[in-house]
Amino acid sequence: MKTLTKLALTGLFGFALMTTTVNADLINKGQKIFGKKLKGACGFGGAKFAASFKQKEWEAIYRAGTMETEIKKLCPNIQNWEKKWEKALYEFGYEYGKDSGNEPSC
Repeated sequence: MKTLTKLALTGLFGFALMTTTVNADLINKGQKIFGKKLKGACGFGGAKFAASFKQKEWEAIYRAGTMETEIKKLCPNIQNWEKKWEKALYEFGYEYGKDSGNEPSC
């Protein structure tokens, strides 16, 4: 019984660690996408971009599938948009949302 419990806890810890790493990678990717592709068109930095919405608002926007629309409202000068950016930009926005208490380095 002890072995089974230890094995289950080890597996759970490993899964949690893996999930955190994947999210961190997406957050960094979103920050890079913003910095390289959107910052100039927006006219402001990543901190202001992410703080445009609270975390629950970022989540609702992403789940509704309206990321492109909402981001283009914030940054109307965006000429090039790629659907593949959405998940990373969502993770970036969510991590550094208005109510998160976190601030990006860009």
